[in-house]
Amino acid sequence: MRASQRARGEDVGLVDALLSADERRRSSGVRFDELRAEQKQLGKLIPKAAGDEKAELLRRAGELSAAVKAADAERDEAEAEAQRLLRQLGNLVHPEVPVGGEDDFTVRETHGTPRDFDAEGFEPKDHLELGQALGAIDVERGAKVSGSRFYYLTGVGALLELALVNAAIAQATEAGFIPMLTPALVKPRAMEGTGFLGQAAENVYHLEKDDYYLVGTSEVPLAGYHMDEIVEADKLPLRYAGFSPCFRREAGSYGKDTRGIFRVHQFDKVEMFSYVTPEESEAEHWRLLEWEKQWLTGLELPFRVIDVATGDLGASASRKFDCEAWIPTQGKYRELTSASNCNEFQARRLSIRMRQDKKVRPLATLNGTLCAVPRTIVALLENHQRADGSVRVPEVLRPYLGGREVLEPVSR
Repeated sequence: MRASQRARGEDVGLVDALLSADERRRSSGVRFDELRAEQKQLGKLIPKAAGDEKAELLRRAGELSAAVKAADAERDEAEAEAQRLLRQLGNLVHPEVPVGGEDDFTVRETHGTPRDFDAEGFEPKDHLELGQALGAIDVERGAKVSGSRFYYLTGVGALLELALVNAAIAQATEAGFIPMLTPALVKPRAMEGTGFLGQAAENVYHLEKDDYYLVGTSEVPLAGYHMDEIVEADKLPLRYAGFSPCFRREAGSYGKDTRGIFRVHQFDKVEMFSYVTPEESEAEHWRLLEWEKQWLTGLELPFRVIDVATGDLGASASRKFDCEAWIPTQGKYRELTSASNCNEFQARRLSIRMRQDKKVRPLATLNGTLCAVPRTIVALLENHQRADGSVRVPEVLRPYLGGREVLEPVSR
């Protein structure tokens, strides 16, 4: 655990503090049990005693009662402290994860070749210019109504979102996922249990009056779906594809990606979520990645897969793979999807267990983005644009757009 904390760039001292609190919890528990045993024994002797002996036993009983209460309070206090510290620790890092910060990832594979717009004889437009010409994106009115990083999808923009969502759900369903429409508001326990109230709390919207949180991903309600339940092992894997609005404060992102809809406060997303046995979690992680690759390949996007470094994992992930699509006007790859193996981390915090061979133990949870709509629209518009400002529709989306092959500027 110390090595994992160190690799994450987090406080190693938390581990020692946790061990100390746990030792206090154990010793106070032993002390409590010893005192309670003596108290029970004394309770049997008092009715049989008389005179001075009974008076002495009663005096001792009073002392024991106070000592038992003190030991019980000390045990509860140590338990609460241990739980508080435990919730500050991130998941154990997978041994193959590259160590370092945001830029210390390793590239595992690359798919497709970015277009050579110079060879094609025109300069690519960015997604906002294209989207405005198509009558698909309106950030000015989004800002007027809601502030910066808000937007409207209009006309073919709205139709494109619906096409993406339906195509993503269709792929997930074909792969065996159960489609779900999930709550966008959750209780604190669900948000904390999934690991989004520690380091990530600054990016979460909190409705203080009602003590609800707006989810930043349907991972949260999908993980909470089986909270406090025991699942029979022979029912696993359980796979859900959640569609939900997502809300993110984007604290710490001031000045980043301010143009267009790449980084926004509200967006829609299709998320894959798996419950599996711990022994199967690594294989399921690779499967989630394959489904993400299938999706991006179907959209005909050039992309790469990276193994995210320890300092950029987030609290709940033991290992995370990102698929990054090439964005022509930025001249670089940008994250479109993530697939995370959380092992037993979330299951332990949310008390999600499985019964196998008459034994009950935590199961494992994993999550993977299938389609984060705005970023996917960004990649589609820029990579499939044509010299006249129109945008070619990938074949996989055409059935969901009435057979349309090209999105034309509205001025035509």
